[in-house]
Amino acid sequence: MRLRDIPITAWIGMAGIAIAFIFAIFAPWLAPYGETQVVGDVWQLPDNQYIFGLDNLGRDILSRLIYGARTTLLVSSAATVISFSLGIILSFTAAVSRGIIDTVFSRFNDLMMSIPTLIFALVVLAVLPQNIVVLILVMAILDSTRVYRLGRAVALDVAVMEFVEAAKLRGEGKLWIIFREILPNTLSPLLAEFGLRFAFSILFLSTLSFLGLGIQPPAADWGGMVKDNKDGIIFGISAALVPGTAIAVLAVCVNLVVDWLLKRTSSLKGGRGDA
Repeated sequence: MRLRDIPITAWIGMAGIAIAFIFAIFAPWLAPYGETQVVGDVWQLPDNQYIFGLDNLGRDILSRLIYGARTTLLVSSAATVISFSLGIILSFTAAVSRGIIDTVFSRFNDLMMSIPTLIFALVVLAVLPQNIVVLILVMAILDSTRVYRLGRAVALDVAVMEFVEAAKLRGEGKLWIIFREILPNTLSPLLAEFGLRFAFSILFLSTLSFLGLGIQPPAADWGGMVKDNKDGIIFGISAALVPGTAIAVLAVCVNLVVDWLLKRTSSLKGGRGDA
C-alpha cells in the first residue's frame, strides 16, 4: 500500500483521531485551566479568554473538553481492546474446535446478544461499584458478543481452506492454526470491525455518562459534560453543544477511516499473509 493511494477522507479521519489522542496525552499541558477549576460565572458566554465559554459551575469548557478527551479515549480504547481480544480468541477457538465447544460458545453468545445492551449495562452498573475498571469491563464484555459473531464468521470461511487443512495434516496445534493461519488472513475485516467497535464504545460511554452511570463527576468526559449543561439549551446557552459536537466529530473521523479499511477488504485468499 502506498501513501498516495489513501483517499483524502481517510487522511481527514486519521488527522481527527490523532488530534484527539494528542489532546488526551498532553491534556495537563494543553488545557488552559484545571479539570475542576472554577474560573468565572455560571454559563458565561464565549469571549477572548474563554473560547467556548464556561459551564454550569463556572469551569472552562475548553479545558474540560481536553481533559474529557483523555477520559473518553482511555475508557473507550481499553474497552475496545479487551472486547476485541476476548471476542476474537473465543470465536477463533470455536471455529477451529467446532463440535460441543462451538455450540456452547455460540449459544451463550446468542443469549447475551438477546438482552438489550444498554438495559443490561444500566442494571449491572447500578449494582456494581461505580469506578472506571468496572465500567471498562462491563463495556468490554457486552461488546465482545458482537466481535465474537464477526470473528466466528470470518474464521469459519478461512478454516475450510486448503492451507489450514494442510496445517492440520502437519499436526499443528490449535494455537498455531489460530495465530499463524487464520488471524493473518482475516486482519482486514477485523481491523475495520475494530474501528467500528471503537466508535460504538465512544458513543456507548457517552450515553452511560449522560444517564449518570458512566464516568462520575467531577471527572470530565464528553457525555457527562452534555448532561451537566443540557439545561442551558433552554436559555440559549451552547455549553452542551460543544462536547456533543466533539463526540460527533470523533465518531465521523473513526468511520471515515473504517470506510477506507472496508473498501480495502477484498475476498479472502488462501496462503499466510495474502489477505
